Amino acid sequence: MKDIKPRVPPDQNVTTTFPVLTYGATPRIALAEWRLQLTGLVAMPAELTWEQFQALPRIRNVADFHCVTGWSRLNNEWEGVSFRDLVRLAQPKPEARFVAVGCYGGYTTNMDMAALLDEDVLLACRHDGKDLPTEHGGPVRLVVPKRYAWKSAKWVHVLEFLAEDRPGFWETHGYHNVADPWREERYSG
Repeated sequence: MKDIKPRVPPDQNVTTTFPVLTYGATPRIALAEWRLQLTGLVAMPAELTWEQFQALPRIRNVADFHCVTGWSRLNNEWEGVSFRDLVRLAQPKPEARFVAVGCYGGYTTNMDMAALLDEDVLLACRHDGKDLPTEHGGPVRLVVPKRYAWKSAKWVHVLEFLAEDRPGFWETHGYHNVADPWREERYSG
């Protein structure tokens, strides 16, 4: 008998809405002012304008989205730039094993490079066929489908490649560093 993995992780409930959860004020970033910095342990540091970001190859990915608060939204269509393409552009040095993600508004999160190099990870600027709304992280948010949603940081501004891990906002406030919803890695300790 074939083992079929369920679509929804433990202790999650499916919703058809897309709840808005944000800590702090929602930043409003004019596209003319928006920048994406690729920095840290990279051979090719860069600061991309909105036009330069839009000119990069695009991908579309349909993925489920799981929030640590217990809801899951299935079949989200994301469109944007593959994290792998940004890695090719920045050319991280061999010792770069982690990425600190900095956002407009001051939010941060952290990920190990291996998780970010999954084929489904992208910096999304569109959701379900429309420009990503500000309240959901527009103009650009990180999308890491295999992690709880706090790792899919909104309003991304900086990708800093690091040799050592640097915990982000929620990780320093008791949330799990890895955030795998299938293992229910909600909180540390």
